[in-house]
Amino acid sequence: MPVHKTLGMWVLTRHADVRAVMLDRSFSAGLIPRLIGEQADRVTQGDVGRIERLARKSLVFTDNPDHARLRALVNRVFTANAVAAFRPAIAAIAEELVENARGRGEMDAIADFAGPLPLRVMCDWLALPDRVRSQVGQWTHEIRFLLEPGLMTGDDFTRVQAVVEEFAQALAGVILQRRAHPGGDLISGLLAAETSGGDRLSDEEATFVCITCFVAGNETTKSLVGNGLLALLLNPAQDARLRARPDLARCAVTETLRYDSPLQFTKRVATRDVDEIRAGDQVLLCMGAANRDPEVFADPDRFDITRNPREHLAFGHGMHGCLGGALAELQAEVAFETLYRRANGLRLLSDQHEWQEHSLIVRGLKHLAVAL
Repeated sequence: MPVHKTLGMWVLTRHADVRAVMLDRSFSAGLIPRLIGEQADRVTQGDVGRIERLARKSLVFTDNPDHARLRALVNRVFTANAVAAFRPAIAAIAEELVENARGRGEMDAIADFAGPLPLRVMCDWLALPDRVRSQVGQWTHEIRFLLEPGLMTGDDFTRVQAVVEEFAQALAGVILQRRAHPGGDLISGLLAAETSGGDRLSDEEATFVCITCFVAGNETTKSLVGNGLLALLLNPAQDARLRARPDLARCAVTETLRYDSPLQFTKRVATRDVDEIRAGDQVLLCMGAANRDPEVFADPDRFDITRNPREHLAFGHGMHGCLGGALAELQAEVAFETLYRRANGLRLLSDQHEWQEHSLIVRGLKHLAVAL
């Protein structure tokens, strides 16, 4: 396995190597909870129990048997049919956002469209009350810093701990109400999910699943829509192709996932020796680089919405493949369909594009000014 070591980590960039580690269950995904615990011990004097439990019980960072148990329960709600059934609701939100921008003739495609879309979609699916909806965006932005605990100071941990507590308390009231009066929303579905052996999610586990839905799905979906729109507008032939054939929207999403992956990296820790890698070593898996591997994708630096590159690793692979990948794809597909149907031509208002700097693992734009 060809590898390179830097900053104390083994760095893998080839598609075959990244995919192999994702499939190898001896490479643990539990690194982030461990780092959160270690960093918290170093920089804080108080208890950060809730944020540690959030990390340790998250689907993203658990290994078997905990992961298999949680996945078995959550999979009963995150079904293909449930996601597909949400298309009309997603379309209605996208239509409203585009219509608001049409009146002005221009918009910031991030702040006015790509950002609000996934936030509102998830709030609707969870059927959150207005008092919670109004704060979810800021809570999510703060909590997502736990994905990169090495960048956090003591003040950051104190702030995020308070936010996690506030978010969890708000959801606790909603969960109590849904247990008494279940509906067709995601929270009711999570509470009702049961394995053949009678296992169910606890209230705290259901709370953590809901928080994870926002933290893992909001920023990445926003970046997927923004990155794809920028790629389309920088490639006039592809822009014209999608305008002529709106049925290629799903293909445009898949190519965006390959060409400009919203999530560029993920980490694992080796639990056994593999070639030069020793047990306990950290491994950085570069999905963005793997998705440009010429051994797998012909002419990989070319954006081509007819490519249909199903081998991309933007959603991970294997046991930790992204649970919300289908929902993210559907939102981006509807976003492109709506923009290209409702806006009579889209045009960039600037050739200078500023990328976000608050994360090392997420690649997304701060702003994207477009004329409609």
